[in-house]
Parts: sequence; C-alpha cells; structure tokens
Amino acid sequence: MSSQFKKFNALHHQDELFVLPNVWDARSAIVLQEKKFDAIGTSSAAVANALGYEDGENMPFEDYLFVIKRILKSVKIPLTVDLEMGYGDSNDKVYSNLMTLAELGVAGINLEDSVIDQSGRSLGDKNAFAKRIEYLKSKLRASDVEFFINVRCDTFILNVENTAGETEVRLRLYEQAGADGIFLPCIRDESDISEAVASTNLPLNVMVIPGLPDIDRLNDLGVKRVSMGPFMFQKVYNNIGALSQSIATKKNFSPILS
Repeated sequence: MSSQFKKFNALHHQDELFVLPNVWDARSAIVLQEKKFDAIGTSSAAVANALGYEDGENMPFEDYLFVIKRILKSVKIPLTVDLEMGYGDSNDKVYSNLMTLAELGVAGINLEDSVIDQSGRSLGDKNAFAKRIEYLKSKLRASDVEFFINVRCDTFILNVENTAGETEVRLRLYEQAGADGIFLPCIRDESDISEAVASTNLPLNVMVIPGLPDIDRLNDLGVKRVSMGPFMFQKVYNNIGALSQSIATKKNFSPILS
C-alpha cells in the first residue's frame, strides 16, 4: 500500500505537471497503462454511467467496489478513486470505506466538500468537513496507513458568491486539517488559478474543461495535477453513437471495419 502511495504522492511534487486520466473499467485502465501514463483515477460519473446510474452516489458502493477491484487486478500503476462524498453519513463510515480501499491497494481518493439533497448540490459546512479530514488523517496515522486524500472543493463548480474569497478560506482550512492535495473542478481563468495556487502549500489539481489553459501554461501557473474527469468516457461513447449512426446511413459496416 505504502509503495503505491509514495509513487502517487511523488507525482504531485515533481517539476512537470502530472496528467491524470480517468477510467471507468478495467479495459480503459489497461489501455492507459499501455500508453505509459504514470497513474490513473476513476471518474465516479463515468463508472456510474457505465453501470446505468446517475452520478452523485446513486451507484451502490458494492457495485463501485467490483469495478475498482477489477481495475486493480488489471494494472500495476497507482489508482486513485473518486469517492464523491465518502459514501457514508458519519466519519466512521467514511473511514471504513476509505480503509476498504486502502487494503485493496488504492493509493488515494477524492473527497467532496459539497452535499446533495432533494434541492440539488450545495456547499457543505466547511468546518465540519475540515474536522472530517482531520479525523480521517488521524485514524490513518494511528493505523500506520499512508493514503492520499485529495479534497475536492466545489466553490467553482457551484459558482458560489465571492468564489475566490470562499475558496481561499476553505483551502487554508483543509490544508490545516491535513489534506494531501486540493482539487478545484471548473476553475479555468488564469487569474483564479494563480490566486488558488498562492492560497495553499498543497498541490493544486484542476479538471479539463473548455477554456482551460494548455498543459505548459498550467505548469507555468503552478498547477501540479490535471484530471480528465468524465470527458474521455463521454468522447468514447459519443463516438459509439456516431459510428452506429454512420452504419445506418451507409447501410454497411465499413465505419467499424476501416
């Protein structure tokens, strides 16, 4: 377990930007390992959609575990898991899920600071979330387990009021709580990225979205990790739709044979 953590952790502290592709099954993981990526991460949205569920912890954890186990059996590079909100209402339950993953050989997780209820997704209480991070890291140390907790701060994805200010407060709080990294999905403006990098000593992770600066520019801005999210999964399945439509239009099978 610790060797995979060490490899994964080191990728966040190298000079070159760490590009993390996101997978949804064992085959996609194998392909990306063959293409010499240093590590992979699950996309909860991609895995859920591949199994016929909507994202947002609608996928049963046991179904998710099956996919994770198959990925781990199929590749040797580090795997980090998008654990969404932790699949548990209590700190103890989230820790139990985290330990299940650690014992399987997972290198780390993403953990979101937002919550979902009947009215949709909203930011959770930052102090309670920070206490959860502190609790998890304390329990991990007591168990002598090394595990990368990448905190997903949802200020930009939710476009909250005073986004930059709220982000800075949360980043400092999560760093003090012991997080290993910070993830800001949907951040794209260079000025916002620079402010976020300056707000924390933790490695900053962003997600591929339209308008995001390219790899070299992200590297110059101080970003340490960029995740592909569900976009590769969506591209693959969009191509399936286009190919099947082309077969119907041409009335032959050349689109999948050429």
